[in-house]
Amino acid sequence: MKPTTQISLPPYFNIDPDAALAQMGNPATTSEFGNVARACQAGRTDLAERGLKEGDRRHLRMFSTWEITRYLIPVATGHFRRVLKNNPNLPQGRSETEGGTKWFTLDEVLRLRAHFGEEGSKSKEYLPYRPKGLPAKMVAVANFKGGVGKTSTAAHLAMSAALDGYRVLVIDLDSQGSMTSIFGGQVQDEWQTVFPLLARHYGQYLRSENQRRLDRGEAPQPLDDTISAALEIKAGDLIQKTHWPNIDLIGAQLNLYWAEFQIPVWRMQGRGWKLWDALTDMLAADGVLDDYDVIFLDTPPALGYLTINGLAAADILLVPLGASFLEFDSTGRFFDMLHATFNSIEEAENMAARALGREGLAFQWDAVRAVVTRYDGTQQAELAALMQAYLGSTLSPHRQDFTALIGQAGEQVRGIYEADYRDFNRETYVRGRETFDATYAAFKTLLLGSWRRDELAAKAETA
Repeated sequence: MKPTTQISLPPYFNIDPDAALAQMGNPATTSEFGNVARACQAGRTDLAERGLKEGDRRHLRMFSTWEITRYLIPVATGHFRRVLKNNPNLPQGRSETEGGTKWFTLDEVLRLRAHFGEEGSKSKEYLPYRPKGLPAKMVAVANFKGGVGKTSTAAHLAMSAALDGYRVLVIDLDSQGSMTSIFGGQVQDEWQTVFPLLARHYGQYLRSENQRRLDRGEAPQPLDDTISAALEIKAGDLIQKTHWPNIDLIGAQLNLYWAEFQIPVWRMQGRGWKLWDALTDMLAADGVLDDYDVIFLDTPPALGYLTINGLAAADILLVPLGASFLEFDSTGRFFDMLHATFNSIEEAENMAARALGREGLAFQWDAVRAVVTRYDGTQQAELAALMQAYLGSTLSPHRQDFTALIGQAGEQVRGIYEADYRDFNRETYVRGRETFDATYAAFKTLLLGSWRRDELAAKAETA
């Protein structure tokens, strides 16, 4: 006789109610939310400090000769060393051991790149393409579905552009402040975010409206304390340095979400206020578009007023998504909402423009691309190919693979480009870099094409 095999039941059977009650604990009250929030704050501080050094500032690692000649400056290692030997005024790096590998700060790498750009072969791309006389390109990374790699993609593109030699500004429009944490930003309240720039734009509109009221013999609308204070704030007051020498930051924190409630109030009070132009106009007025090469806008996972400002300001829009049905479906709805939102703004503005005999409004982006992130080619190739067939050129053919390096870098509160390759298996590091380097190459192609089109248009106008 064969022994009877005991088949265990699924764990959701035979749960004892009294045992369940014993695990419940006391009922939660509103104050419990505060306790959890404080615990998370303590945890965030602890995790963030793992990437900090003396003076409570995040510290960017150094770069070896191997990394510089492979990834940053296209020159043979032997020639690189000869140039340093023949130019003792250039940064010489430092070794951890006698005769060991030389290591350089990114500041020093930028100086070396400038030297090669001036003295080296003109056939090599030592300095990145940047047309003179044209403003910075603004890049929004957006999707209202969370967890698609939006902030990670924006942060790594910003780091890639900085390593490429561009001057980068990162603007965090998400009140969760994840991008701010990645770059070690310190933001006390909404007055250190983009909020005062939006308030200032409304205040300037209100001033001009009040002048028109006075001209008609009507009483002006008073400016409250918030608007009066914002009128004195410039973008430069909000920009903070990061541990990257050529990446600056306008950060975010929880109070920025207040803007989502305040902006519609201003809009109701000032129907003629073009709120979608607020961020663009203020950055341009304060010279920010001349001070940087690329500006990355990390938007909230919602199509609110802050996201609308970021999208309206952008020259290039990137929409990250995973190769899954739900994310494909959600992204389609996101584009549907974009169409409805911006189409309604155009229709309302153009109705008024036609009545006044003015030129109408038409939003325009240099490029819009969806980008597949966290890609697993062994399981998602068929769905990704299907998505490509439906979206065509709107979906970038490059897929951003998920590698072990991505997870490990995230656990250590830093970007992949901040990770020291000595902390990983060399093959893992190279493979992890490859996918993000390819993502940056696809983006840079859009960036350079966009600039080149503007450059040719400017030349045609002056011809």
